[in-house]
Amino acid sequence: MLSTTDAATSVVFRAVNHRRSYSKVSALAPTRAELLPLVAAAARVADHGALRPWRLLELRGDARERLGAAFVAASACEGSDALKLAAKPLRAPLLIAVVASRRASFKVTDWEQDAAAAGVAHLLSLLLDDAGWCAMWRTGPLVRTGPVRVLHGLGDNEELLGWLYVGGIPEDSKPGVRLSIDPEEFLGVL
Repeated sequence: MLSTTDAATSVVFRAVNHRRSYSKVSALAPTRAELLPLVAAAARVADHGALRPWRLLELRGDARERLGAAFVAASACEGSDALKLAAKPLRAPLLIAVVASRRASFKVTDWEQDAAAAGVAHLLSLLLDDAGWCAMWRTGPLVRTGPVRVLHGLGDNEELLGWLYVGGIPEDSKPGVRLSIDPEEFLGVL
């Protein structure tokens, strides 16, 4: 077992502690072949019942444009607002849709299955960051609208949790400054 000091200097601790989101990314993106081992590792998430109640969808190229069109169809936007909304999925060369794909289970409730899907997304964002890619989890009010559901081919047992926007680290990016938290505020005793 690692001491607290050793744990604080471990590779995993450093990767988690230094992760950051990038609101802007370069046009580079990992290939499907590069993604597959990361997805396999993210699948190690805590998953009560080993149901694997999630799936991921790659959106590249014109799939991102179709998502923008679904955003516009789901909103009341017109004119320049519609153009801005349609362009949102184009901010990264790769979007990975995170879908909670709930399985029938008398032991594992829907919220536990959703938590496993969210865990996959978070682990994947950490793995992407560790592999040198930028990743930002984006959601918003249009995630669960009809046109967006249809575009993603969601079943009745599925909910879209959002997208990881993935790309390369921009050359002009500055080192991120993460505000530290006071862990005493978040770690209580029962």
